[in-house]
Amino acid sequence: MRTHTRSPQQISAGSMADIAFLLLVFFLVTTTLGSEIGLIRKLPPAIESTGEIIRRNVLEIRVNSDDKLLIAGEYVRLNELKNIAKLFIENPEGRSDLPEKKMVYVPELGEVPISRQVISLQNDLKTSYGMYVSIQDILAEAYAELRDEYALQVFDMSMEELETAGHADKIKAIRTVYPMRISEAEPNS
Repeated sequence: MRTHTRSPQQISAGSMADIAFLLLVFFLVTTTLGSEIGLIRKLPPAIESTGEIIRRNVLEIRVNSDDKLLIAGEYVRLNELKNIAKLFIENPEGRSDLPEKKMVYVPELGEVPISRQVISLQNDLKTSYGMYVSIQDILAEAYAELRDEYALQVFDMSMEELETAGHADKIKAIRTVYPMRISEAEPNS
């Protein structure tokens, strides 16, 4: 009995480089690389103005190079920012040291007082990115909470429920009452 031993078959490696190159080109052409998304912000709507800025309508927030927060010239802790911002934006008692309000007709709501508030944010060039993002998040949260509270008060639904139910007009009305007005000044050097 004879045993046959076969010699192993050789694989041609000549076209392997071509195949690898084609796969690389295919990958580069079909792949999209994600880009970082910045903070989503809309510019505040134009407001009737005589060009004169009334100091009581502006909340000045400054962040120094040590990530210390100054509001109206006084140091405050980051965890106090949301309550300060909410009080400033809403001015529930009509205080004379907080933003003035103007009666405006808003569809779905009728005549309502709308604050003429603007939050001015200025960072130092050496302010950390983490601090900057934290402040932006807290300010956005303050506006979101005020909008949600107001939606519950006037429509007996949260903003999320209004969105789910597709009440775009009511959502627009709430955002008109509490417009997000955040102005960013050039960083200090």
